[in-house]
Amino acid sequence: MLTRSRRIWDVVSHRATDESVYLRRRAILAGMAMSPMLAGMARAEAAVAPELYPARRNDGFTLDRPLTDEALATSYNNYYEFGSHKRIAADAQALMLRPWTVTIDGLVEAPLTLDAEDLIRRMPLEERLYRHRCVEAWSMAVPWTGFPLRALLDLVRPLGAARYVTMTTFQDPSVAAGQKQVWYPWPYVEGLTIDEAAHELAFIGTGIYGKPMPKQNGAPLRLVCPWKYGFKSIKGIVRFELTEQRPTSFWQRIAPDEYGFWANVNPEVPHPRWSQATERPLGESGTRPTLLFNGYAEQVAGLYRGREAEPLFM
Repeated sequence: MLTRSRRIWDVVSHRATDESVYLRRRAILAGMAMSPMLAGMARAEAAVAPELYPARRNDGFTLDRPLTDEALATSYNNYYEFGSHKRIAADAQALMLRPWTVTIDGLVEAPLTLDAEDLIRRMPLEERLYRHRCVEAWSMAVPWTGFPLRALLDLVRPLGAARYVTMTTFQDPSVAAGQKQVWYPWPYVEGLTIDEAAHELAFIGTGIYGKPMPKQNGAPLRLVCPWKYGFKSIKGIVRFELTEQRPTSFWQRIAPDEYGFWANVNPEVPHPRWSQATERPLGESGTRPTLLFNGYAEQVAGLYRGREAEPLFM
């Protein structure tokens, strides 16, 4: 008889549920703090390809914890283009999603430039449940909709010399006031090795909670890389460039002693200014132990064999 072994992130389906009624009340109150203008502005511009949601859930990607309440996950956000605080959701509504041109170029056989909506319609959308761990030591559990980053690579066919995927966000200080702060190296840039980008866990998010991606969470396209700290998961992507040289990322330029290229999660490697041993899940009163590679060590540790001398967890 054939049996299926459960992967380390698997859990029976009843565990992947919303928070308790009490925690939902807290999340709803947090969401109510967003101004009425936010809802009005969100309605004024139709979501990107709304008919594609909800997408089919891929049951190979489940969780060992309840889902974070949607009101919390969509109102407690880092997005430095709109400010260095967590309540940027209302300001982020100024970002216009149409037109949104995406370029995939560099060391590829078939470079592409097309509208984000056209790209999303060409991709195999699915929903995955992933952990998300911020370098600031908070975490959440999220149902992302999107497509494997590998599908994007297959579309353009990387050349043999391609070693990295460099991703760049939009730049428009007329709507993103944070980009007027000239001491930051805008636009936001992040990168993965080609092997990381082709890994089954690397995901391009286009939606969340069965709906198109909200602007504050990174619409229309963001990276979701669940074994790394959240700052690697760049939002509002306009370009994917395949390169031979390793890119220097946004936070690496700002504070190279605190933030490196790899940014893999490790509870035993503290940030220079705080411990990473535990995390604070949004909506929960206590903390949880941080897991190596955010709980995905069995799947991704092999990507780093032979690189042990590098700062893999900075």
